[in-house]
Amino acid sequence: MALVTPNVDPVDVLIDPRTGDTVAPGLVDRRISFTFDDVDPVWTPLAPEFSCAANSVSLLMPYIEPYFVKSVRAFVDDLEPELAAETKAYLKQELQHHVAHRAFNDQMAKHYSGVGRIERGMKATIDWLRTRRSDQFNLAFAASSETIAYSAARWAAERRVELFSGADPIAASLFLWHLGEEVEHKSAAFDVFTAVGGSRRHYVSSMILSMILLMMFVAAGTTTLLWHERRLFHPVAHVRLWRWAIPFAFEVLTNMVMSTFSGHHPTDFADPSFYELWLREYDPETGTLPVWNGR
Repeated sequence: MALVTPNVDPVDVLIDPRTGDTVAPGLVDRRISFTFDDVDPVWTPLAPEFSCAANSVSLLMPYIEPYFVKSVRAFVDDLEPELAAETKAYLKQELQHHVAHRAFNDQMAKHYSGVGRIERGMKATIDWLRTRRSDQFNLAFAASSETIAYSAARWAAERRVELFSGADPIAASLFLWHLGEEVEHKSAAFDVFTAVGGSRRHYVSSMILSMILLMMFVAAGTTTLLWHERRLFHPVAHVRLWRWAIPFAFEVLTNMVMSTFSGHHPTDFADPSFYELWLREYDPETGTLPVWNGR
């Protein structure tokens, strides 16, 4: 894929030489080659509670990412060519996240017997949303959820040294790559939502529901994994989790409120520079990212 320089006009359309598809400037279809066979499920040994929480989020990805893709793809044919190109590039990134997290979760399931029950609950919930709610609501859910994902990425960037110090480089790369692309495509679903005249009421209600579901499933997953690691009743574990949870909630809730203001656009948020600089080192020939060095 051609590299894009910062002065490219945002309405320019590029052509992927491998497929002939149009792609949006700035959104790169990164095909990362991950091998998780030797990754310990507690991949942050200096902060094992973070592994448990992050792994719980990973459990949701193989269900929520395809839901986002289907919700947004339903409107692609109604978009102008430039926005359609950007949207297709966004969908490719989301599908790559789905594939990578599915492989990671399969490895994790070998160590934790309780994750299957949680995943079934996640799947049933997402299936209900997809089949029982309108296309407009599902699109709003995808667009508003990207604000939450972006907020999580910004929160993690500010604490990356604490959270990822001593981490397994493969697992760390998986999560940092995903978070980086959440920053990169933070506007994609919102632009589709706006272009098709999405309901503001759907946007607000779906955002609240998205946050509730995220908290519910992450709490269930984290509790299960902490139990398996014999840290559920460890005082240090709870101190760390609350020390992370409070600023995380402040970050997310602040951005959620801001995103409901009239005239708001995701580009109004200030992006952390770390992800952009790190993702620049992606090698499309080998499908690799730079090894996380703890900084």
